[in-house]
Amino acid sequence: MLLPLLHQFIADCRKGYRVLPNGTRINEKSVKGYEFLAKILADFQKVEKFKLRVRQLNGNNSAENLEERNYWRKFYIEFSDYLNYDRNYSDNYIGANFKMIKALLNYIDKYHGIETKSYNELLYVRTETIPIIALFPAQLRFLIFDLPFEQTLSESLRRTKDIFVFGSTVALRFSDLRTLTIHNLNKTDFGTYLKVKSKKTATDTTVLLPDYAINILNRLAYPNGTLLPKISLFDLNKNLKKLFEVAGWTEPIGKFRMKDGKPIEHKTKNGKGFRFCDMASSHVMRRTAITNMLMRGVPENLVRKISGHSPLSKEFYRYVALSQDYQDTQMRKMYDDIAKGN
Repeated sequence: MLLPLLHQFIADCRKGYRVLPNGTRINEKSVKGYEFLAKILADFQKVEKFKLRVRQLNGNNSAENLEERNYWRKFYIEFSDYLNYDRNYSDNYIGANFKMIKALLNYIDKYHGIETKSYNELLYVRTETIPIIALFPAQLRFLIFDLPFEQTLSESLRRTKDIFVFGSTVALRFSDLRTLTIHNLNKTDFGTYLKVKSKKTATDTTVLLPDYAINILNRLAYPNGTLLPKISLFDLNKNLKKLFEVAGWTEPIGKFRMKDGKPIEHKTKNGKGFRFCDMASSHVMRRTAITNMLMRGVPENLVRKISGHSPLSKEFYRYVALSQDYQDTQMRKMYDDIAKGN
């Protein structure tokens, strides 16, 4: 049966028996994803009356092999339709579920001796390129240095702005930012450095802090030794949306996701299209940091070292493409000025 093996898979991930290729443990967020997959598969089996199983094949029996491949082809189609039409999930999320299933089948093959490679290849992972939402250099500079704007903010939004600016400087994930303490600071004759080991990737990062980031830490330092004030992810995201709105970043951008191969526009709770400020979240901090480093000409290998991306990361090269677009725009402006004699 497939579900008992999935539960064993989850337990092995949580206990550290199953690890990433580099030897690090599976993080809790991924384990939660597998747990939700188990719930979805159980619901699918109940609603669609589709018996989930995995079989040990007897050698090279061609009839059994064909039967098993047909089973998994049918599973792929019916589970895809269930996620698409019953659950109303986007193609990207459907792909994420099949990616987890493929990881499960690899685990079953490796640790339980049940050959799965012949039908694992039948499960396709749908993907879509979701646009990167990030602040451009002029916008980040506005948040850092515009004192009159800062003075219009409530204390809560001012703290949120400071957290966002700091996060947009050091390129850390929010999960790493919220655990920073004074022990992460290293003061030398050359400057103040932030030293962190990423929870997600176990990557060591050392970043030289600019004066404005040090000033933020001095303003926000808490008696318990944490560098930044404690704030929930929900409250941070809510405040960021309000901060961006107050800053005037309300241009409509729309939010589209692929569903069954077609772009579908998502609406806000009040039925309106998404504005730039509506898309603000903790993810924008890290994306802003990476994008601005590249736009300012920091070498790619150094940005990857700071952000923890691998040299072959497809995600990272989305930032490279975005920064190139920005550079091209700035160069065209310069060329136009030259042509006009400015």
